[in-house]
Amino acid sequence: MPTLRLPPLPNIREVLKMYHLRAMKQLSQNFILNENLTDKIIKRAGVLSDCHVIEVGPGPGGLTRSIIKREPEKLIVIEKDKRFEPSLEMLADAFAAVNGKMEIIFGDVMTFHMENILPSTETKTCTDKSPKIKIIGNLPFNVSTPLIIKWLRAISEKTGPWKFGRTRMTLTFQKEVAERIIAEPLDAQRCRLSVMAQAWTRPILHFIIPGTAFLPKPDVDVGLVTFVPLTVPRTKHEFPIFEKVTRHIFSFRQKYSIRGIETLFPAEYRTELGQMMYKLADLDPQKRPMTLTVEDIDSLVSAYKYLLEKYPNLKFYEYRTSRHIVSLSQTKNIEVVQCIN
Repeated sequence: MPTLRLPPLPNIREVLKMYHLRAMKQLSQNFILNENLTDKIIKRAGVLSDCHVIEVGPGPGGLTRSIIKREPEKLIVIEKDKRFEPSLEMLADAFAAVNGKMEIIFGDVMTFHMENILPSTETKTCTDKSPKIKIIGNLPFNVSTPLIIKWLRAISEKTGPWKFGRTRMTLTFQKEVAERIIAEPLDAQRCRLSVMAQAWTRPILHFIIPGTAFLPKPDVDVGLVTFVPLTVPRTKHEFPIFEKVTRHIFSFRQKYSIRGIETLFPAEYRTELGQMMYKLADLDPQKRPMTLTVEDIDSLVSAYKYLLEKYPNLKFYEYRTSRHIVSLSQTKNIEVVQCIN
């Protein structure tokens, strides 16, 4: 595919020297210097022409150059560190010289409302093709997991960039995190993140980038993952309760899955209600967490919601706090054991 020819620019290593830029360890910054590699990464994001592209954490602009060469309709970069302003402005000027549009926003992506910078004309329904909006980022390791959980919730609720439809993301993660995201049932890497990602998206691990490709070199390799939102999610439940049950299941990942489920309930009702959940879900309580499918967990969430309706005070119970609830038998004037029989 032909790419846009930009005016002559210093390479990223030269840019770092020009502006005296160094990666900040406290921000988990690692720069990609090889332009052939950044081109390969951006190629995996798909066609960018006519798209509104949001790049998260561009740093000195390594990936940004490769995005620009793909001629997006508009490129918006969101950067937390203002030290990169000169290098990003240089790229914006170069893109403008060939009639491109690039906007630089300095802010924290964890709190930034991306829907405010996207045109409503790009809106598609969840059954349509993906909108012409792409999110791309070489994410700092210290925010990658909380950020993807935040975005998965937005996908489930059709908010943020996902109010426009099934917006795709192509992001970097530590190799171990990338492998967990795509881990299927029976895989030893399967965890809460695997289930959450696969409930609302189809995650694709494209390739592994060696740590030597970054400056400074991280202690781990990096995986490139694309998230394709599903037309029909694999769960019918709301994100918070689905995440809560999944989190409890994997809190004792080496034990039977019922061990984690039991922590949803006060100690005096734990055994009875845990068994009841598995009866309602028609699942074996001795299944290990990593063997459960998204659909299995969806069934357990349905069972948990049934118990919340029957015993409303259960929703106030938190396993890791000292908070107590009143007797369930007082709430419904019935013993739990009677419900199971």
